[in-house]
Amino acid sequence: IAVAHNGNLINARELREQMEAEGESFDTTNDSEVIAKLIARHFEGDLADAIRKVMAQLRGAYSVAVLTPKHVAAFRDPNGVRPLTIGEIDGGFCVASETCAFGPVGAKFWGDLYPGQIAIVDESGPRIVEGAKPSRPAMCMFEFIYFARPDSRMYGERLYQVRRRMGMRLAQEHPIEADVVIPVPDTGVPGALGYSEVSGIPFSEGFIKSRYIHRTFIQPDQRMREQGVRMKLTPMEEVIEGKRVVVVDDSIVRATTTGQIVRTLFESGAKEVHVRITAPPIKFPCFYGIDMASRGELAAAKWSIEEIREHIGATSLGYLSIEGAVEAVGKPKDHFCLACFNGDYPIQVPEELKKDMFEKPKVGAFATVQSGQRSLDL
Repeated sequence: IAVAHNGNLINARELREQMEAEGESFDTTNDSEVIAKLIARHFEGDLADAIRKVMAQLRGAYSVAVLTPKHVAAFRDPNGVRPLTIGEIDGGFCVASETCAFGPVGAKFWGDLYPGQIAIVDESGPRIVEGAKPSRPAMCMFEFIYFARPDSRMYGERLYQVRRRMGMRLAQEHPIEADVVIPVPDTGVPGALGYSEVSGIPFSEGFIKSRYIHRTFIQPDQRMREQGVRMKLTPMEEVIEGKRVVVVDDSIVRATTTGQIVRTLFESGAKEVHVRITAPPIKFPCFYGIDMASRGELAAAKWSIEEIREHIGATSLGYLSIEGAVEAVGKPKDHFCLACFNGDYPIQVPEELKKDMFEKPKVGAFATVQSGQRSLDL
C-alpha cells in the first residue's frame, strides 16, 4: 500500500503505541505510516470497508490518497479541513490536494471529495461512498490566504480572486495616504492589487524574488529563516526611494520576514512603510497540518498589534479582520477552521498535545507497508 497524506493526526501517538503493543513495527516516525498500517490491518477484501473502519479510529485532519495494485482510493476527514479533489484523465482518474495539479498532466477537474467521503477507483470505474458521517465543515482558512496555489479552485472560487478581494477589503478596513503599493512576492501580489484598486494608490513591484528560495516560515531555526529572507527578496530602489510605501503580505507568523522587509525598505530610501496583512493576527498554533510555530513563537500571541508594529519598525500596521477574510471567500463563517486566529479548534485537541509530540524529522511522505505475515491482494 502506498499512502500520501495531507494533514495531521492528533491521536497518531496513541494509535501507534496501541499497534506496537500488539506487535506491529514501524519504519518511519510519521503519521502517514499509521494510516497505512491501519488500512492493511483492516483489509479483508473490501478496500472501502477497510478505509471506513480506519476513519472511525482517526482524529484530526486528513486528506489521503491510497494506491494499491488494483485500486486508487482517496478519503477525507469528516470536517474537511484539508482539500481533496478528483481529476479525470484519458478515461482514468487521479487525485490531488488542489485543482492546479491537473492541468500539467492533462487531466480535467471531475469533482471535489466532500468531508467524510471515500472515493474508490478500480477497473469498473469510480464510486463515491460515505466513510464517516460529515461533521461541521471546517475548511482551513489559511489554505485560502496562503498555503494553496493561487491558480487552484476551492469552493468553486479561484484563489487568486479570493486573495484579491482580501486586499480590497483590507484597503477598506485600513486606509492610508501613500505613494505606492507593493507586494511581498509571490503570495502578496493578489492582495496588493486589490488594495491598490480600492485605495487608488498605484501598484508596482518593489521586490524581485529569487525563484530558488522557498518558504522561510517553515525553516527549522531563526538564523536560517533570516538568511532565507535576505537571499529571497531584492529591493527595487527606484520604486521605493523617497516614497510612502504600502507593503502587502499574506501573514505574519513570527515577524522575522516582515521585520527584515521593513528594514530593507527603509534602507532603500522609503519615507514611510505601512504594512498591510491579508490575514487576521495568527495567535494559536495549528494542529491540523500546517507547521507554522509553537504559540510561544507566534508574534500575535505575545504582543499587541502596536507592539508588533514597534517590533518590525513599521510606520503603521493593519491586519484583515476575520470577518473580512470570511466575506472574501464568500461562505458562511461556520464553514471554516479559524483556530489559528481565534483558538476555536473544530476537532478537540488535548491540552497537553504539542505540535512535535509525535513527529521527529520525517523519513518521507509515503509509507510502504506489509502487515506481519498477512498477504495483501489489493
